[in-house]
Amino acid sequence: MLVFFKQNLAFLSVPKTGSTAYELALRPRADVIFTKRVKHMTIGKYHAKMAPFLKETYGITPERMAVVRDPIDHARSWYKYRSPHRMAPSNPACHGGISFDDFLLDAISDTPSKPAGIGSQASFLSLGVGDVPVHHLFAYEHQDLLQAFLLERFGRPIVPQQKNVSPDVDAPVSPEVAEKFRAARPADFTLYDRVMQAGGVLREFQGQ
Repeated sequence: MLVFFKQNLAFLSVPKTGSTAYELALRPRADVIFTKRVKHMTIGKYHAKMAPFLKETYGITPERMAVVRDPIDHARSWYKYRSPHRMAPSNPACHGGISFDDFLLDAISDTPSKPAGIGSQASFLSLGVGDVPVHHLFAYEHQDLLQAFLLERFGRPIVPQQKNVSPDVDAPVSPEVAEKFRAARPADFTLYDRVMQAGGVLREFQGQ
C-alpha cells in the first residue's frame, strides 16, 4: 500500500490486480510505503488503524483507490502463479498441475488447500455487506481509466512495468464449474459487476 500526501491518495494493493507494477512505478512519489506482510493491507485494517493514524499524525484523510478484477480471472492468475511452471512441485503453495476446474472447486470447498487459498476481493475491500469504503474502485480490465486518473492526479503519465507476471499456462474453465464458482462467491461477483456497470470505475463512497 502507498500513501501520497500531495495527491491525497491511498492506493490499496489488492493481490493479483497488477498492484505490484503500479507500486514500483509510483513508489518514488509515495510519502508512506508499506511492503512485505503489510503491503496488502485490507480496507478493514486501513479503516480501523491507518486512516486514524494519518489523520492524527499528518492531518490528512486521503481518498482511497484500488483495483478489482473479474473473479474467475483473478483465480486464474493465482492458478498460474502457483503452477509447477513457476514454482517447484515440492513447494506447499504449488498446486502440482491440477486442472483449473479442480483448482476452482478446491478454492470454494469447505477446506481449501494452501494453493487454492486465494482470498476474496470483496472481503479485502469491504467492511460489511455492500459497504465498500473506497473512493475510486477501478476494474482491472479498464487500465485506460486507471491511467487517466493517475495522470490527472500526478500530472504525468504513470506507465507500470510488468512485474510478478504469471506464466503462460492454459487454464480453461467449464461452464458448470464457472457457475458453481459464481454461486459460491456472490459478494465477489456482485462487487465486480457493480464496477463494470458503472463503466469501469465505481465512485459511490463519500465518507472519510
